[in-house]
Amino acid sequence: TYDSCEVHPGPNLNMIVGANGTGKSSIVCAICLGLAGKPSFIGRADKVGLFVKRGCLKGLVEIELFQPHSNIIITREIQVVNNTSTWFINRKPSTLKAVEEQITALNIQVGNLCQFLPQDKVGEFAKLSKIELLEATEKSIGPPEMYQFHCELKNFREKERELEVNLPIIETQGSNCRKISIIKLNVRFYRNLCKEKSNSLEKMRQRIERYKQDVERYHERKRHLDLIEMLERKRPWVEYENVRQQHEEVKQSRDQAKEELKNLKEMQAPVAKKIQEIEERYKSLDMKIRDKAAEIKDTSQKCKQKQDALEKKDKHIEEINQALRMKKDEEMDRQKKIHNTRKMIEDWQSELSTMVSENLQPQIDAVNKELKHLQEERANIDSDVSDLRTEKNNQDMERKRIADCIVELDNVMNMKEEKLKGKFRDTHSALTWLRKNTDKFRKKVCEPMMLEINMKDNRHAKYVENHISSNDMRAFVFESQEDMEKFLLEMRDHRKLKVNAVCAPAESFAEAKPSRPIEELHRYGFFSYLRELFDAPRPVMSYLCFQYRVHDVPVGTEKTRNMIERVIHETKFRQIYTAEEKYIVKVSAYTNQTLSSNTSLKAAQFLTISVDTDERRQLESQQQEIKNILESLDVQLTTLFERQKHVERRDNELRQQKKELLERGNKRRQLESKIAVKHDSLREMEQDAINLEDESQKANMQIKEINAQKARLVTELMHLIKDCVSLNIIKADLVLQSASVAAEKNRLELEYKAANVQLRASEQRFRDLDERKRVLMENCRELLKKARQVCKLTADQHLPKEFQTAFQALPNSLEEIDAFLNEEKSRASCFTGLNASVVEEYSKRTQEVQQLTEELEEKKNVLENYKQNISQVKEKWLRPLKNLVEQINEKFSNFFSSMQCAGEVDLHVENEEEYDKYGIRIRVKFRSSTELHELTPYHQSGGEKSVS
Repeated sequence: TYDSCEVHPGPNLNMIVGANGTGKSSIVCAICLGLAGKPSFIGRADKVGLFVKRGCLKGLVEIELFQPHSNIIITREIQVVNNTSTWFINRKPSTLKAVEEQITALNIQVGNLCQFLPQDKVGEFAKLSKIELLEATEKSIGPPEMYQFHCELKNFREKERELEVNLPIIETQGSNCRKISIIKLNVRFYRNLCKEKSNSLEKMRQRIERYKQDVERYHERKRHLDLIEMLERKRPWVEYENVRQQHEEVKQSRDQAKEELKNLKEMQAPVAKKIQEIEERYKSLDMKIRDKAAEIKDTSQKCKQKQDALEKKDKHIEEINQALRMKKDEEMDRQKKIHNTRKMIEDWQSELSTMVSENLQPQIDAVNKELKHLQEERANIDSDVSDLRTEKNNQDMERKRIADCIVELDNVMNMKEEKLKGKFRDTHSALTWLRKNTDKFRKKVCEPMMLEINMKDNRHAKYVENHISSNDMRAFVFESQEDMEKFLLEMRDHRKLKVNAVCAPAESFAEAKPSRPIEELHRYGFFSYLRELFDAPRPVMSYLCFQYRVHDVPVGTEKTRNMIERVIHETKFRQIYTAEEKYIVKVSAYTNQTLSSNTSLKAAQFLTISVDTDERRQLESQQQEIKNILESLDVQLTTLFERQKHVERRDNELRQQKKELLERGNKRRQLESKIAVKHDSLREMEQDAINLEDESQKANMQIKEINAQKARLVTELMHLIKDCVSLNIIKADLVLQSASVAAEKNRLELEYKAANVQLRASEQRFRDLDERKRVLMENCRELLKKARQVCKLTADQHLPKEFQTAFQALPNSLEEIDAFLNEEKSRASCFTGLNASVVEEYSKRTQEVQQLTEELEEKKNVLENYKQNISQVKEKWLRPLKNLVEQINEKFSNFFSSMQCAGEVDLHVENEEEYDKYGIRIRVKFRSSTELHELTPYHQSGGEKSVS
């Protein structure tokens, strides 16, 4: 707000008064930042560089603080580029830490909402808990030691909860002026400790009396432990001997298994050799069977060829007989035709004798004349039809071209709809419903503006999108308020869709004139008003002109930005666009001063895809014209086709009439000609007679020759069949031999497999025994090594005689040794808690009784002092705190009474010993009909919270 500003506060209450945007908060922000406060204390921005005036690279705050001897001047210089600050104290370079120390020394707490409450933090103050409010109050207006005492008491309570104190701890905190001693101990713990010490003293005295018996029991226990030690030494030797005997037994079994395995392998060799011989014999038989099968197949193929030849001979005989039958049928047809032709000649001669001659030429000439006239008329019709068809084809091609162009424009529209669906799914659902239900509305409904607005140049889309809100960009535009309410009721209440809708003004603003012609603004770099950059339906344009004044918002270039101060001063526009920025100009109602703000233009999202509406309307108009032309052409063609049909019917009638006249005139000549033709045909048929006896003899000769060939083929076929039968007999014998050999082979293989199974089992048994022998050998070594270690012998040492003698008196089996060990251990366990130092312990315990008596007296004294110190600290903290809260409550209540409201502040305590649960409670009442309610973030209104 300010380039430079200096404020001189006076004593007591200071108020800063001014209209919105005049810089009241700037002074508050400067106080906070100048007193080492963080940007988060203010709640407006997270970086200090954002508090510097736009367009400047640095800002400076200088605060002079009163002190009795000499004032302190704190200066903070903020750099925008890297968000850093430079500090000065009394105009000398300093550090943030030094500044914070000076601020703390003056008890200034800009982070404490009870001392510094910015406008944007009122809500956070209301969210403070009672405990946080108490701590903030202690820090801001309480004596310096009050918060310190509170912390000490909370620490004491925390120690008390832990119950982990083992020794008295004395902590001392002091300063030059005073000294505070607080013993942080648990009272309950001290009481329990003293009681435990007394009980312990009595028990120790009783224990000393028992020590004499313990010494005797110790010696008895020692004897049992020595016997246990000797048993534990013998046990590994017994284990070793047991495992060694197992090893010898397993070794014998392994040797037997090895011999059995050798015998089985020797028995398997002859069987394997015999199986190999039978396998070779089986292969030889299989080869012979295959050879015979190939011979049989070859012979069968030859038989098939002979059978095919016989079938061909039979077919040839049938063809000869068929040809003979056809010739007989042909001769019969010839005789019938001769008879019919003679009868036809006789009938025509009879008709010719009765015929009378007449002149028909005048009638024929009249018919020919009318036919010629009809031919000319039909030629004219054909020419007209051809011309109309050519025109129709041309119009069809033009209609297809225009339809393709409209489809391309529709594809662009579909892209816009897909973008709408991706960004605003509910709006797209509402659009789908609207297109199916347009008949439910009285007047026209425009689709969402982002679909209806079409940019003339996509580069200018960013100006329109930055000017129109995103809510209106996806809003439906209605011409009727009633239609809009019906639509919103359906979408929001029934379908639960989040959609926007607006109503165009009753009086259209679409043609509203700008305040001045754009030509007058060219010298400032302006090239157009917003309205001229896009097309939209009339209701949409009317709404935008009325709501956003797009007809009176100029768009400029970099030239406009370079002279923006002059443009704002001279043109008096409220909104201005340059190449990359938007400027909003306001005039203060108080000072009449012109204020401007600028923001960078965001990239366009919705209007970069545009449809040329003029081109679409022109294409649709052309499409309708072509449709009308095609309908007209179809009517003309229908008329011509009717005329054409009438002409063809008349032409056919005349031709039939002419034909009948010609036939009447030519009938005598035709009859004479026909009679002559039939005479010629009759002579030809009489000359084409067939000799059936000769044809029959020829056919019999051919059949006889073919039958002789068939006899030869049958003889050859019989020989081949005999050969095939003999080959099949030989093959069957070979197959039987092969089956016998295969059975023998399978029997031997089964025997071999059974023997193999036994052999593998024997091998596995041998491997298992060998592995067990190896494991037992390793166990023997380990057990021997363990037995030597227990007796503390080296590898080459023998068992000493004293051990051998002692071992002879002990059991020889593991079960007996373990039972003996358990028995001795049970006896030794009865003498628990005894060791060699029991005698020394007796004298020690006597001395401890004396020390414990003295220590008990000392702890009782410490406990009394502890109680007294805790009581003093609580008194020093709680009494001033209650007085302070009472003063706050008195003033707070008076303030609320002056507003005809009620309010009180009290110290909230649930348990006097829970010092971390103490808090300040604020209760207020703004209406006489209600009770006092605690101030919370939720119960009171925003204004009530701010007042409180």
